[in-house]
Amino acid sequence: MEVPYIIKGGEHTDERGQLCYNNDFNLTDVKRIYRIENWSTRTFRGWQGHKIERRWFSAVSGSFKIELIAIDKWDNPAKGCNLSSFELLSDKLDVLFIPNGYVSRIQALERSSKLLVMADYLIGEVEDEYRFEIDYFNS
Repeated sequence: MEVPYIIKGGEHTDERGQLCYNNDFNLTDVKRIYRIENWSTRTFRGWQGHKIERRWFSAVSGSFKIELIAIDKWDNPAKGCNLSSFELLSDKLDVLFIPNGYVSRIQALERSSKLLVMADYLIGEVEDEYRFEIDYFNS
């Protein structure tokens, strides 16, 4: 199973302003994008994941904490699983790659934070959305 990882971005600043970039992120597999904005830093979005689909996340404003859990059995996932945690900041154009087989929980760390989400399937192309209660993996 693939593991999630950060594709590092960068930035350049001069007298004209700032340029953020990610020269290592290949968008070939991306078929759709959308943006998430939580109204509160106390709000969690999750747990939601995909057996088939892959996702790429990038903070375009503010910052986010992204927690991920690899799922073994989608019809009855194990509780108390190993959790991976990532922080995405908008000051660089870092991209978090989330392979298939993971569920995510997303929390904005600053008000007005915006998260760009990219996916490798169009809406309706596959039926591959799995949701679990927000406290499911805490039990």
